[in-house]
Amino acid sequence: MSLPGYIPSPSNGVWHLGPFPLRAYALCIVVGVIVAVFIGERRWVARGGRPGLVGDVSTWAVPFGVIGGRIYHVITSPQAYFGHDGDPVAALYIWKGGLGIWGSIAFGALGAWIGCRRAGVPLAAFVDAVAPGIAVAQAIGRFGNWFNQELYGRATTLPWGLKIDQAHRPDSSLDKATYHPTFLYEALWDLGVAGLVVWADRRWKLGRGRAFAVYVLGYVVGRAWIEALRVDPANRILGLRLNEWTCLVVGLGALAFLIRRRGAGREDPSELLPREVGAEPADAPEPQQI
Repeated sequence: MSLPGYIPSPSNGVWHLGPFPLRAYALCIVVGVIVAVFIGERRWVARGGRPGLVGDVSTWAVPFGVIGGRIYHVITSPQAYFGHDGDPVAALYIWKGGLGIWGSIAFGALGAWIGCRRAGVPLAAFVDAVAPGIAVAQAIGRFGNWFNQELYGRATTLPWGLKIDQAHRPDSSLDKATYHPTFLYEALWDLGVAGLVVWADRRWKLGRGRAFAVYVLGYVVGRAWIEALRVDPANRILGLRLNEWTCLVVGLGALAFLIRRRGAGREDPSELLPREVGAEPADAPEPQQI
């Protein structure tokens, strides 16, 4: 059997369980969150933290992240909602796609800060523990874009080009065109970033926010070149897409943070326990590598 010479797109991204629609985009987000919590929990406990805390904090971080991601998307792409023929109500239709990663990270960090503050544990240590899981969650979430046939790159003749239905193409005249599967590029890059963070964390025993900064820096490098391939409408400043500028600013911030914190050690296990328990270092479990 010969291969088709391209990556096919799913013909349907919604399945119905009786009267209830099950949307692939939402399912990818949910699976990504579950995997991120699982990985973060293992890393947190291995560092000496209390079991169950990552799940507790995620009840704050995840809703904040979803809301923040949608706010960022609407603010940076307002024409579809508030421009000519825009539909303001559609700004609420999260299940149809449209979550900006930078808004998700910023608001998710705010939610995590609230959860960590309530639990009495340091935010920096928490985000270090969950950083690889966030990258894996992003990789899983990108497959939601595949099901929605959105956010793909420009036309290509490469054998792994992505086939897009005519209704989802930017130009119906490109009848036989295939496109760069940017969802797949980013998913693979995100998995590589997760591996990079785990490796760097083991190599240099990163702590106090440095593992999270490695994740951010690694992600923006890949996102910048992938963003340059995309053909979906985007606001531009000086010829660059807005998300490319965001990558530049955030990446420089992460690099500056790493330089400033170079040589900082990892938190003592007693620092990861709630404040009232942290006063008893002897109670801290022996940290493990993961």
